Amino acid sequence: MSEQPSLPGPYEMRASNDDRERFAKVLHDAMAEGRLTVAELEERLDIVYAAKTFGELEPLVRDIPGQQVVPRAVAQPALSPVTSTSPRVGGRGTSASAIAVLSGSERKGIWTVPPTFNAVAILGGVEIDLTQATFEAGETVIQAFALMGGIEITVPPDVTVHVTGSGFMGGFGNSIRTQAPPGSPVVRITGLAVMGGVEVRPPKKTKEEKKKLKEQKEEQKEITD
Repeated sequence: MSEQPSLPGPYEMRASNDDRERFAKVLHDAMAEGRLTVAELEERLDIVYAAKTFGELEPLVRDIPGQQVVPRAVAQPALSPVTSTSPRVGGRGTSASAIAVLSGSERKGIWTVPPTFNAVAILGGVEIDLTQATFEAGETVIQAFALMGGIEITVPPDVTVHVTGSGFMGGFGNSIRTQAPPGSPVVRITGLAVMGGVEVRPPKKTKEEKKKLKEQKEEQKEITD
């Protein structure tokens, strides 16, 4: 009679995107407290987003006091991956990061965004424009870190965006007030702004759109008058 295969231990369990984000937040907070340098943060974040199991993640926070990030107990079946019927989804990511240190960096035009994208601005500026972008997966995470710098992310109306970043003497701003249609790509923007800012905004209106909006306002004013 053959032996049943043993169940994997807690640190052999596969890590989810949410699990990686928990570890990334711990590392960002440690950097803000002065426990990690910017270089150490970048190095550990690279490992975080490449990790497949908790055994690969746990050593990254072992030397940070007061932190014990353990696998969460499975309370219910895992949710199905986010699926999308949008023509924007498909292909392989063409760029995984945009880093600006005392300089500028941009990702715009026609490009493909991988499931995880890192944006880092240190005394510099990063511009990410998703207006003409396609996405490798139905759900994308943009991890933004701004230290005395700025990151501007343009999200078109046919992409659903969720912003959950935090700031330390800085902040995350989201001026998008519309919800994309069901089945559209989902972009989650998270991270940390230290004496800097991350701004999420819709595309700038073209001259034709501005003209049309002006005409609509004039027509509405005539009706009310």
